[in-house]
Amino acid sequence: LILAFGKSVTTPFPRWQIQFADQKQEFNKRPTKIGRRSLSRSISQSSTDSYSSAASYTDSSDDETSPRDKQQKNSKGSSDFCVKNIKQAEFGRREIEIAEQEMPALMALRKRAQGEKPLAGAKIVGCTHITAQTAVLMETLGALGAQCRWAACNIYSTLNEVAAALAESGFPVFAWKGESEDDFWWCIDRCVNVEGWQPNMILDDGGDLTHWIYKKYPNMFKKIKGIVEESVTGVHRLYQLSKAGKLCVPAMNVNDSVTKQKFDNLYCCRESILDGLKRTTDMMFGGKQVVVCGYGEVGKGCCAALKAMGSIVYVTEIDPICALQACMDGFRLVKLNEVIRQVDIVITCTGNKNVVTREHLDRMKNSCIVCNMGHSNTEIDVASLRTPELTWERVRSQVDHVIWPDGKRIVLLAEGRLLNLSCSTVPTFVLSITATTQALALIELYNAPEGRYKQDVYLLPKKMDEYVASLHLPTFDAHLTELTDEQAKYLGLNKNGPFKPNYYRCLAPTPPLKTGKPG
Repeated sequence: LILAFGKSVTTPFPRWQIQFADQKQEFNKRPTKIGRRSLSRSISQSSTDSYSSAASYTDSSDDETSPRDKQQKNSKGSSDFCVKNIKQAEFGRREIEIAEQEMPALMALRKRAQGEKPLAGAKIVGCTHITAQTAVLMETLGALGAQCRWAACNIYSTLNEVAAALAESGFPVFAWKGESEDDFWWCIDRCVNVEGWQPNMILDDGGDLTHWIYKKYPNMFKKIKGIVEESVTGVHRLYQLSKAGKLCVPAMNVNDSVTKQKFDNLYCCRESILDGLKRTTDMMFGGKQVVVCGYGEVGKGCCAALKAMGSIVYVTEIDPICALQACMDGFRLVKLNEVIRQVDIVITCTGNKNVVTREHLDRMKNSCIVCNMGHSNTEIDVASLRTPELTWERVRSQVDHVIWPDGKRIVLLAEGRLLNLSCSTVPTFVLSITATTQALALIELYNAPEGRYKQDVYLLPKKMDEYVASLHLPTFDAHLTELTDEQAKYLGLNKNGPFKPNYYRCLAPTPPLKTGKPG
């Protein structure tokens, strides 16, 4: 079915053709920020639903000059990038080399496919978190023949030294930690609006890049072969476009593949929630009362970690299936209003908007910690805190005290943005799984014959999920059991998989499933 590293799976390596089942769904949001030379203040409702003030704070140790005002060149004389400091490239390169050790599937893909160049001619524009793990993905795509231009999907998650290393290697990267909203859209525009270069593939995390091209450069979609999207927020946006009949290219929903949901969303958040909270607050978890809003895969990971540390965990949930799972896992299911006065920590994991409102914030007890583990900064109504009667006090990077007139204060982390990637790091091995799935989805869409994919949103097949998982098993010296012919016949399965039907999900899927093969 797809490529293999050593043994063939079902088709010869150069045939990058995979069958995907399709389906449909909705649309969601992104951050805002006051900045200079605004490209578009009202570009979309999704980009103006929330407000941030990152530019109003500057760490004394940071260079206050905006990267947009600097003239920088890499060692090859290129200035087609905009990063904080190109001189940090050596440090970033070391971080990338460390990440490579924990991303075995991407490294194997790079080694196995480098001669084939399955992405030769691909011009990929990306908008994701720019971390050492993303750098390994980008360099893998480059090794497979693609040209890439990249911006960040979050104003706080960029590792400046990694961005510098990528720029030094010749990748046009436009990102730095602490961008204003104006900077955010400017960077995306610099990736897309380039004389003599037009993208034919999109890799998005949150849907902002896709949204920008739709609003500003819709004619570009005539040459774009497909979109690969990895976040809940971005997938909602794609399904809404599809439902409205406005999706004009095929799109791959990577988020709802089992290897993304079960691993990136669950196991990644199970480890990184504690890391983010510890780095920002130095708090002790034992005995603390925590409410986690949402019991999807992200919420499950957060709850499991906090429970293991001795916290008393409450859960809010709208879905009765997820709610029942929370109860069966030993968590108390509540409405936020019932516990808001007593909890020590509030964590949002829903992908929704206004989950924590100003009314909730007013009722929180002194020193309550408020943070978000969802992609967008729409879950906590941070904009409602920007009023004259409240005082904002910067404690440390990404940590603010918001102080009420009576002296009560809450601790707001990352101004309501994604906690783990804004305030800490995430496990590299888990990102290897997601990045490998993204790379294979790009390969499939780019090489698919005309007509295989319609202007719709497609799910990855179980065969690809299983294949990505199998590439990571050797790390654990794990040995899979193989079905006998008799067992395979009894179960009605192929001995080599897939072992689950295409409609199988680790949880009830977000969108309504469509079965059957595309094209």
